[in-house]
Amino acid sequence: MSVQVVARGIGGGLLAWMLVMGNPVHAANEAETGELLVKLVSAGRAVVTENQELINDASKGDKGFTPQVFEKKQVAKFKEKTNIDLSKPDGSAQTRLLLALLEAGREVVEDNQFKINKQGIGFKGFIPAVWGRLAGEKFGQKTGIKLKLTNMDYRFPGNKPDEFEAEVLKLFADANYPKGKEYTRMTVVNGKPALRMMAPEYAGAKCLGCHGEPVGERDITGNKKEGWKEGGLAGAISLVIPVK
Repeated sequence: MSVQVVARGIGGGLLAWMLVMGNPVHAANEAETGELLVKLVSAGRAVVTENQELINDASKGDKGFTPQVFEKKQVAKFKEKTNIDLSKPDGSAQTRLLLALLEAGREVVEDNQFKINKQGIGFKGFIPAVWGRLAGEKFGQKTGIKLKLTNMDYRFPGNKPDEFEAEVLKLFADANYPKGKEYTRMTVVNGKPALRMMAPEYAGAKCLGCHGEPVGERDITGNKKEGWKEGGLAGAISLVIPVK
């Protein structure tokens, strides 16, 4: 049975996600849930990264990079990171949230099939950051949990850090802050308790083609390079999770 069928079978597709929206995560589990959501987003972005050359191959029409293929690879990478197999969901509230994010990411790939399979065009603009942003937006609509990519050197206006995010990004940039350590804080958002979590991200070698040096040079997207160094802070994944 495919993951898509399993996910839609729990509670009846979108109805299940509507039920999730009405049930904030319990305080005892919100940090663990946030960590798993971050790992699932990271797994999806890694899949797009690994298939970037294929996606940008102008000589091919149908790339075979279908929503189902993408999802299978994302589930496999997530299992490697967590030992959790989303193809065999346990029906818990936490798993339903993970499946909601999985569904959101699959929908983004489905929505962009026309672009991915466009023959005669190299760079399609379908990159890990774009997939992550769109998946986060869809996930928020399904669950009420805010998930975004953010950075002080943001390019997309929606990725602009708010006051909290800017504060934590400065903390992540401090040489004394433990590299890779997530930051969490219980707070109040719109009058309701919520967990704010941020997970730092670091520049990999493949990021430098668009974000490396020389500073100011136009990259393949038409934006100016920021001068990132491999291993340097590249931003963060930010979550706002309602809690009970």
